[in-house]
Amino acid sequence: MFLSDMSGKSPLYKKAFVFFSSPVSRELVGHIKKDSSVLPRIGALREMNLEFFAIDSQGFITDHERALEDLFGDEETSRKGDACLNVMATRIATVFASLREFPAVRYRAAKSLDASTMTTLRDLIPTKLAAGIWNCLAKHKQSIENFPQTETCELLILDRSIDQIAPVIHEWTYDAMCHDLLNMEGNKYVHVIPSKSGGQPEKKDVLLEEHDPIWLELRHAHIADASERLHDKMTNFLSKNKAAQLQHGKRDGGELSTRDLQKMVQALPQYSEQIDKLSLHVEIARKINDLIREQGLRELGQLEQDLVFGDAGMKDVIKYLSTQEEASREGKLRLLMILATIYPEKFEGEKGQNLMKLAKLSSDDMSAVNNMRLLGSAVDAKKNAPGGFTLKFDLHKKKRAVRKERQEEAAWQLSRFYPMIEELIEKLSKGELPKEDFPCMNDPSPSFHGSTALSSSASSSQGQAQAQSMRSRRTPTWAKPRGSDDGYSSDSVLRHASSDFKKMGQRIFVFIVGGATRSELKVCHKLTTKLKREVILGSTSLDDPPQFITKLKLLTANELSLDDLQI
Repeated sequence: MFLSDMSGKSPLYKKAFVFFSSPVSRELVGHIKKDSSVLPRIGALREMNLEFFAIDSQGFITDHERALEDLFGDEETSRKGDACLNVMATRIATVFASLREFPAVRYRAAKSLDASTMTTLRDLIPTKLAAGIWNCLAKHKQSIENFPQTETCELLILDRSIDQIAPVIHEWTYDAMCHDLLNMEGNKYVHVIPSKSGGQPEKKDVLLEEHDPIWLELRHAHIADASERLHDKMTNFLSKNKAAQLQHGKRDGGELSTRDLQKMVQALPQYSEQIDKLSLHVEIARKINDLIREQGLRELGQLEQDLVFGDAGMKDVIKYLSTQEEASREGKLRLLMILATIYPEKFEGEKGQNLMKLAKLSSDDMSAVNNMRLLGSAVDAKKNAPGGFTLKFDLHKKKRAVRKERQEEAAWQLSRFYPMIEELIEKLSKGELPKEDFPCMNDPSPSFHGSTALSSSASSSQGQAQAQSMRSRRTPTWAKPRGSDDGYSSDSVLRHASSDFKKMGQRIFVFIVGGATRSELKVCHKLTTKLKREVILGSTSLDDPPQFITKLKLLTANELSLDDLQI
C-alpha cells in the first residue's frame, strides 16, 4: 500500500513519514529500498516500539480484552493461547524498548510441575509469557541503540489466579467508585449542566484523567474523604474569592443559591473554569453517595471485608441474603463470587443450587460464580502453598481468612482490604520473594543485586519514617497540591512528577495476565511513595467489576459473544 501510494511519477503525497509500532522485517525494508523513486520522498522511517496503551502515568495495557477467555476458558486450546501470549510478549517488550529498561524477569511458577499431574496451559501462563518476553528482549539488546546490556529494573509476571477477590470486591476509593457505579465509558463521564438561560440542560463529556488536578488529588482517596475534601474546597474557594464575598456580602454568610453562583460566575469569567471543575466533582461525589445509600452498599461492603479477613462466615452470608431484600442482583452475585473463592466446597452439587435460589440469581449469573474455579481455587492454592504470601487455613474451620491484617491504621471504615500484589511487590522490593515460587528467567549480574539491596534497605528505613495514617497516604505525595485548598495550584505537581522519579531506586514492573483492577493500580502509586521506587502496573486490560463478571461468564459460554452478555 505504501509503495503504491508513493512510487512512480505522480505519488499521492510529496513526502511520507512512516512510523512502525513494532519492529518491521528487514525483507519489507528491502522492498522500500529497492524503489529508487520512493527513497527521496521518505521524510522519516522509524521503528517506534509503542504497542501498548498508557492508562495513567504508572499503568499500561496491551489491549487483550479477550485474554481471560483465550487463556483460562473451559475449552482452552494451546494454539490460540500460545498465539495470544506471543503477541502479548511482543507488546510488553515494546514498553521496555521505549523506556530503555532491561528487566530481571520473575514469574509465578507453575504449581503442579511433578510427574504425577499434567500441567495445564492455564498453569503455565506466566512461565510461557516470561520466556516470550525474554526472547524479545534478547533481540532488543542487539538491535536497539543504547539499549542496556545489564539489568536496570525488575519485572514480575503474574496472572489473575493470584487474587480472585480484588476484581469483584467493592473498592471504596473515588476512582474505583466512579467506574464501578456510574456507567462510565472508559474515563468519559457525561456531565449534565443546567442551562444558564433556563432552557434544556446541556450534556458535556468530561474525561476523568490526570490533566484534571482535582481528579489527580482525590482519585485514590476514600469516597467519604473525597466528599469531605470537595465540600471544604468549595467553601474555601468561595471564602477566598473576594468578588464572591461582595456578591454574597448581603447574605450574612448563608448558603449560596445556584442563582447567586450563576451571577458570580458570569461576573468572573476567569473563575468559571474553576467553579465548573469543582461543581463537576461535587456532583459526581453526590451521585456516588446517593447510590451507596440506595443500594445498601455499606452493609454489603462490611460483609465482604469481614469474609475476607475471617470475621464472618457462611452463616452471615445466608443471613444477609435472607434479610436484605433491597440488595441488588449484582451485589449478591459479587458476594457469592467472593464466597466461592474462600469456601469453594459450599458450591458443590445441590449446595450451589440452594445458594442460587436464596440469592434469586439466574443460572447465567451462577456461571460467573462457578467459573471462579477456572482461575484456580483458593483451596487448591493453599494445598500447593505458593510461597509465603497465602494463609494456610483449616478446611474444617467455620471462618477462614484469606488476608492478614496489615499493620496500618485504617482511617476510614471499609478500607481494610488490599490486593495481593501489595504484599508481593513489597517482598520483591525487599528481596524476600521466594525463588522456588517466583523463579527468575535470567540470573542477574552481581552489580544488579547490590543496587536492589541498596535501594530496598534505603526504602525500608524511609518506609518506617513514613508510617502515617492511611488517610494522609492515600495519594502519592507528588500528586498532592502543595499548600492548596482549591485544587488549582496542582499544575506544578505534574511538572515535578517525572523529575521526582529520577531520584528514586530502580523501577519495578508488575504484569497481570487476565485483567488488572483499579485497586491494584492504586497500590502501585501508593508503593511508589513508600518504597521510593517507581512501580508500574501492566495488564492485558483494566477491568471494573461489571466487565470482569461478563468476561468470567464467557469462560464457559462458547456460543455467546461479549455483546450478548452485558451484566
